[in-house]
Amino acid sequence: MALKQREDESRKGDNGKVLVVAGSKEYTGSAFLCAMAAASLRSGTDLVTVAAPEKTAWAINAMSPDIITAKMKGDYLKVSHYNAIKKLSSKCDTMVIGPGIGKRKETKELVMKLMKIKMQKVIDADALKMIKLQDCKECILTPHKKEFEMLLKNSKLNEKNFMKKIGDNVILLKGPVDEIYSSRKAVYVSGGNSGMTVGGTGDVLAGLCAGFAAQGNNLNDSAYAASKINKKIGDNLKKRIGNGFIASDFLAEIAGEAEKMRK
Repeated sequence: MALKQREDESRKGDNGKVLVVAGSKEYTGSAFLCAMAAASLRSGTDLVTVAAPEKTAWAINAMSPDIITAKMKGDYLKVSHYNAIKKLSSKCDTMVIGPGIGKRKETKELVMKLMKIKMQKVIDADALKMIKLQDCKECILTPHKKEFEMLLKNSKLNEKNFMKKIGDNVILLKGPVDEIYSSRKAVYVSGGNSGMTVGGTGDVLAGLCAGFAAQGNNLNDSAYAASKINKKIGDNLKKRIGNGFIASDFLAEIAGEAEKMRK
């Protein structure tokens, strides 16, 4: 498959806008990596906004001038932030929920309300442990094996029947071979290496999914491209520097690999 090309006459915002709802007092890097993977110099999206606890948001601003942040009062995201986040979401094409948000009760209450907003979403990390598949509509879900097992348990489904309940969602099950499920088929993406177990590569993957979806690619193609690119970069980094690479090393590689998939 090929990703959509940018139009020569496009204006700011025409190539997608992503809202990343992420981060907590303990986890700043997750929100940053996800946002940068979706940002214009990486996957091709024009604008990325991070809704995060205020100190986390300021830290993200310090790490990159390319990311807009909406600073939510307190150390954790909670249901009192819902109205502000909903307003931000109305100006965006795709919303990511989950990287680094933690498991607090008030955060779960927020996540459950955000799930009801009608827009494309990418559900990642701790948010996957808070929801049922039945809560999702037009979502890419990006679990690893244990998160997938919890999602099925919460949804009262199993590995034999979950595809019948996917609806218009896509599940990208991360592993040595990524498994991408829709209601119609399963697609497998090989590649990658053991060095990719380093923290943060999943946050990059979620950002890629959101960036490609925001640009008008369908959810299946977005998940496939994100998986393929993430694994390809992991393999490139291992060849160049061995297993010592870290998730932030992926960011500079994304634009080139994404461009190859547009041809």
